[in-house]
Amino acid sequence: MLTDSHCHLDAEEFDGDRDAVIARARAAGVERQVVPAIHAASWPKLRAVCETDDGLYPAYGLHPMYLTQHRPEHLRELRAWIEAEKPVAVGECGLDYFVEGLDHEEQARYFDGQLALAIEFDLPVIVHARRAVDAVIASIRHFDGLRGVVHSFSGSPEQARQLWNLGFMVGLGGPVTYERANRLRKLAASMPIEHLLLETDAPDQPDAEARGQRNEPARLAIVLETIAGLRGIAPAELAAATTANAERLFRLP
Repeated sequence: MLTDSHCHLDAEEFDGDRDAVIARARAAGVERQVVPAIHAASWPKLRAVCETDDGLYPAYGLHPMYLTQHRPEHLRELRAWIEAEKPVAVGECGLDYFVEGLDHEEQARYFDGQLALAIEFDLPVIVHARRAVDAVIASIRHFDGLRGVVHSFSGSPEQARQLWNLGFMVGLGGPVTYERANRLRKLAASMPIEHLLLETDAPDQPDAEARGQRNEPARLAIVLETIAGLRGIAPAELAAATTANAERLFRLP
């Protein structure tokens, strides 16, 4: 059994064939998917999607790339939403220093607000950290007892070690399948397995075999096979370990 620790199954790209996407995932061994939100307007649809299948687990949050859609009152609404809906995580939240025009201080206010909610409700956070891993680590250090995952990790081995020491895991997905991703592949090959989660980030970040196509959770099997090959272990061993990691972090049944 596999768990896709990060999949945007509520995205409009899946509106035409969502049931078939879920069926293909199950056929590929992907029994569970954690589905993080991007902005407040997306929460009701995400909830409705996750209610259609008992293998879908929602997370609610405010993604930094959608900064222009966020309002201060959304943090208050998020608190009420979390209290009522009992998600498995807070997120997707974080910092994005790659996209131009996204104010760093404003991003940090929303990120810190969501970290505080994670502490209040004893939930993990699903963190976006594009070109901002050091800043994310600095924010995490302000909150004792946080746990979570930095998804689609692309930082250095030292940054990864800092995150592990802070109680965080890293999520690896399609980018690790590209042969030119030398640093990421070295990390996947050598990192402690207890800190690793597998993800697709579907419909984004397809693996090398599906470059330019819509990504979907069934492709997690390719990520699994790639990382197992890099580590020199059986895919079943990696599947069992990363599934246990997801169960532990998200407290999945």
